[in-house]
Amino acid sequence: MFPNFIANDLLKKEKTILDKLQSNRTFIQNLLEKQHHSFLTFVKPYQRIQTELSDLVTEISHLNSVKNNEESQTIYSRLLPVLSEYYSELGQNEEIYQTLSEIQKSDKNLKPEESKVLQNELRDFRLAGVGLPNEKKDRLKEINIQLSDLSNQFSQNVLNATNAFTLTLTEEEVDGLPESEKISAKQEDGSYKFTLQYPSYIAFMTYGKNREIRKKLYDAYVTRAPENEDLLEKILSLRNEESNLLGFNHYADLSLASKVADNPNQVIQFLNELSKKAKPIALKEYNELKIFANEQELNELEPYDLTFYSEAFKKVSFDYDEEKYRPYLEKETVIRGSFDFLKKLLGIEFRETKTEVWDPSVLCFDLIIESETRARLYLDLEVRNDKKGGAWMHNWKPHFQDESGKKELPIAFVVASFPKATKDQPSLLRPSDVVTFFHEMGHALHHLLSKVNEPFVSGVNGVEWDAVEFPSQFLENFAYEPKVLELFAKHYKTGETIPKSYIDTMVKAKNFMSAMGVVRQIEFALFDMKIHCENPDKTRVQKILNEVREEVSVYKTPIYNKFQNSFSHIFAGGYAAGYYSYKWAELLSANAFYSFIDRGVFDLNLAEKFRKCILEKGGSANAMDLFREFYGKDPEIDALLRLNGIAA
Repeated sequence: MFPNFIANDLLKKEKTILDKLQSNRTFIQNLLEKQHHSFLTFVKPYQRIQTELSDLVTEISHLNSVKNNEESQTIYSRLLPVLSEYYSELGQNEEIYQTLSEIQKSDKNLKPEESKVLQNELRDFRLAGVGLPNEKKDRLKEINIQLSDLSNQFSQNVLNATNAFTLTLTEEEVDGLPESEKISAKQEDGSYKFTLQYPSYIAFMTYGKNREIRKKLYDAYVTRAPENEDLLEKILSLRNEESNLLGFNHYADLSLASKVADNPNQVIQFLNELSKKAKPIALKEYNELKIFANEQELNELEPYDLTFYSEAFKKVSFDYDEEKYRPYLEKETVIRGSFDFLKKLLGIEFRETKTEVWDPSVLCFDLIIESETRARLYLDLEVRNDKKGGAWMHNWKPHFQDESGKKELPIAFVVASFPKATKDQPSLLRPSDVVTFFHEMGHALHHLLSKVNEPFVSGVNGVEWDAVEFPSQFLENFAYEPKVLELFAKHYKTGETIPKSYIDTMVKAKNFMSAMGVVRQIEFALFDMKIHCENPDKTRVQKILNEVREEVSVYKTPIYNKFQNSFSHIFAGGYAAGYYSYKWAELLSANAFYSFIDRGVFDLNLAEKFRKCILEKGGSANAMDLFREFYGKDPEIDALLRLNGIAA
């Protein structure tokens, strides 16, 4: 029913992809030569062969992320320009464009999801340069190839810089760290190793009493990959040139052409409105934190002190300590318990299955609904040196039905960088890790529950980028709900359910310093949108960042903090002129979430409506239309403020 994921022989995979590129070209030419075209005879097979290629490429890109080595880097880097050339060539093919246009006009029996495929494809052909003179088309191809290569270099530089840094510390220097963190960091010679891998980095920044070491870690973290400063300048220049060739004033306009938001001004206005609500409260939070730090005999609160003193202040204010929750949040128990929650919430079941995996720690599950196997999910959750940091959902195969009527089932990977199990203790998560897991599972459900029969708009495919975070943010909000925590928070040694007092404390502490977190996200989003509204060099990029920080931030950032050099979301991911999507989608998710909470969480009728209107429809219709179909009206900003503990 499901193919195995083979994690070896990358050279063979590369050859298969190269052969597939050539066979696709031949197949498309044969399709075009037929006299009569319809959705069934042209668009269906066209989608199928492109999906087959995408599936093959995903195998290598996924392995380059989770089993990164010199071979995977070399092969992936070698494939990127070839793939970019193929997709550029495809996107500028006038014959395909004309054929799709004719089908859209002549086929009177199109289903809504078929119409959406054609609408998206014709838009994307126009955005790829159809109709332009050949010299402009050729230049667009060159730009796409260069951007693909530069983005890959940017990402690899961040990974290499992250892996290159280590600090070996003594027992005295790790004073303040919980025992579980010390166990994770302890080496055979009795020393402790800390790195810029996020679980290691954040552990010391949260609990490490040694301020000099916190500064050393912070400085290393915010100055990673300085060579990326030149790369991001080239990336921005090429993006601007691309948008100009396509008739847009700047890249922000090009980016928003395929999103829900209408224009950059609308996005900036939304962010500014949110900032006006959040910044006064963020300033109040920061001043309270400064007073607390002064009481602890710290004269000047620096950025490398924020996490440490925030944790200490939270502990004093709420008797909240993330560390004491970790014994109740053992990774395997959290996985099983969250699956129990999803069964109760949405009526879906995950059943573990044995199959080939790329690392012994990877788990695999089949998704079952009413005794029917509907999808497959892989979980790769523990940090490794050969795995890129962070967390993500990677869709491998979409749900669809091909031209012969054969159905394909969806497959997805959820990847994270949670603390690694050791011989002395299992992987114990923080509450924030559980939020991350729920978030990525929301993405996975959006992909795996799809019932759409067209692969280009099935699952997360075809979903507008500023709405793609909606289901993930919706689900992550449940990670703090008492009724949900009681299902899976069990002590890994005794099996005891987490005490109610712990849950009460965690819920109260949930929005501690939340306004500071909101303005931080606004800072990132405004910076992203503004640099893409012009063609800045690296000096201007820094100036824009400084201006945004001055406008939004509530504390002064050191001049040497070059976070833009590791801002992979916009320079090596899909969030260029789209980072605002996190807050935009959170607006949708907050309204949907409270519709459940206000009905007591578990409501079968509401859950069925959410599943059918949102999760099962994927990208088959406009995201805002689907939201209105579920919610009955437009989203309201009050729900977003409520979610973040900010008074309306």
